[in-house]
Amino acid sequence: MEKRIINTPDAPAPIGPYSQAVLANGTLYISGQVAINPATGNVEATDTVGETVQVMKNLKALLTAAQMDFGHVVKTTIFLSDMSLFPVVNEEYAKSFSGDYPARETVAVKGLPKGVNVEISMIAVK
Repeated sequence: MEKRIINTPDAPAPIGPYSQAVLANGTLYISGQVAINPATGNVEATDTVGETVQVMKNLKALLTAAQMDFGHVVKTTIFLSDMSLFPVVNEEYAKSFSGDYPARETVAVKGLPKGVNVEISMIAVK
C-alpha cells in the first residue's frame, strides 16, 4: 500500500493525534475541518456562513496540497450543531461544486471542537 501524509500550513494544524489528510492508493481522506483560520489558529467566523466559508477554504487547501480539487471529491460528511443550520451550510457548500456532487450525509451532533457549528470531512479520488 502506498500511503502519504498530507500536511499544509494553509489548513489548520491538527488539535489531536491525527493527520490533516492521508493519501492512500490514490484516495485522499481528509480529517474533519472546522472554521479555524490557519494563519492565526483561531476561530474568527462570527456566524454559520463565515464558519462554512472557512471550512471550505481549509478543505480546498488540503485538496490542493494533494494536487486535487473539489471535482475529485466523492464523499463528504457534514456535522452540524443543529439541523436548523442546514440550509445556510448547504448553500455555501454547494458553491464549491459544479453540479457533479459527491455522495454526502449530514448529521446533527451534541458538540463540535472549539464550540463551532460546522465540521466537514471529505474523501477524494484521483
